[in-house]
Amino acid sequence: MLDRRQFALGLTGTAFAGLLGACTSLRGSATTTTPRAYGSLEPDPAGLLDLPKGFRYRVISSFGDRMDDGFVVPDRADGMGCFALDNRRVALVRNHELQARHLDTGPIRGGNGAGLAAYDRNAQGEALPGGTSTIVYDLAAGRVEAQHLSLLGTIRNCAGGITPWGSWLTCEEDVTRAGNGVVRDHGWVFEVPAIARGLVDPVPLTAMGRFNHEAAAVDPRTGIVYLTEDRDDSLLYRFLPATKGKLARGGQLQALALVEASLNDSRNWNGVDLPQGTWQSVRWIDLNRVESPDDDLRKRGAAKGALLFARGEGIHYGDGEIYFCCTSGGAAKLGQVMRYKPSRFEGRPQERDDPGMLQNFVESTDPSQLNFGDNLTVAPNGHLIVCEDQYTDVVDNHLRGVTPDGRLYPFARLRAQTELAGACFSPDGSTLFVNAYSPGRTLAITGPWSAFTA
Repeated sequence: MLDRRQFALGLTGTAFAGLLGACTSLRGSATTTTPRAYGSLEPDPAGLLDLPKGFRYRVISSFGDRMDDGFVVPDRADGMGCFALDNRRVALVRNHELQARHLDTGPIRGGNGAGLAAYDRNAQGEALPGGTSTIVYDLAAGRVEAQHLSLLGTIRNCAGGITPWGSWLTCEEDVTRAGNGVVRDHGWVFEVPAIARGLVDPVPLTAMGRFNHEAAAVDPRTGIVYLTEDRDDSLLYRFLPATKGKLARGGQLQALALVEASLNDSRNWNGVDLPQGTWQSVRWIDLNRVESPDDDLRKRGAAKGALLFARGEGIHYGDGEIYFCCTSGGAAKLGQVMRYKPSRFEGRPQERDDPGMLQNFVESTDPSQLNFGDNLTVAPNGHLIVCEDQYTDVVDNHLRGVTPDGRLYPFARLRAQTELAGACFSPDGSTLFVNAYSPGRTLAITGPWSAFTA
């Protein structure tokens, strides 16, 4: 989920400064007016993804493809981040949301993965199939240069986030305890360097908490990590690292609360407590016992006054502000997009007098606007691109655009009966990468991104 203004590994300082100014912040109050945007969606002859005229996609990786390391591309492609390697090549680090029982759709076909650097194994000694794979993609040639497995032995790697120092934070959306068919506890964040060319050492970042992790975003100014949780009664967390850029050295985990202590629920399920467009000052609550063997971290945070969110999912840093989806939030339970503006003194004592601000930026009232938003990213024109993940027997998932003033529009329609996930742009803004979840496929979308800037 690369914000091309945030990370420019391999670019010069001048080029990076240009990228930083390329996107404007999403400002203004949301409306329900649908802009014309890029125009109507054209039916895809291949029956996979409808796009506006002038845009095209190519499938660059598919479940079952043989990778360069001899493994196969796993199924259930979910969150993903994009990193510049040089002036023409990028690395895509891609999650695979596989559970312990999904050995047959994992990367290893035959054998138990003996000798491999896997975080965990089942009771039979087989390496768990969850983790990440990495694609090296040549933007200029439009082709995959290499693919390989980069993390193994985890469970339900759902989403994550890129770091300014060139790594992908991959998050387990699972809290299985050791002894329940596995050897070790789960519910952690792991770090995967984008430049890794094989399996990384799977080290859980335990100080970042054990919970039903979804996604992460790093503020490059401070190095603070913001974390979402996929629960109906979830919290928004932030991690203050002891050393910026060195997450394994520990730090303090906190949960967001509002300064107005009587407001402790953003979901708007039982009356509108957080109206769309309004801003609220925030405070942060220290959490202890963050390894949470009883999976009660969110409950302990709420008992201290932390604000409840409805299934926090994708989160993304964009030009001094952070955006995150609440999949089933809002009075209609169709989804919200929240916006957080950090304090000038974020993470320091002075923030008490100049606090960060939270806004209910978008709240869907109709499934044709937004229906269960999940992963999200920032487009070259400064808009959000939000992946839908509907929970119905028949799904009609889209990529939804959000303008700076909060108007929603359809950018793409997935014709397959699965979700869209992992949307992220190349650092030069030319290519949008996105996953079709299952059967897992990774798509590269190109087109006239500058044609719509309203």
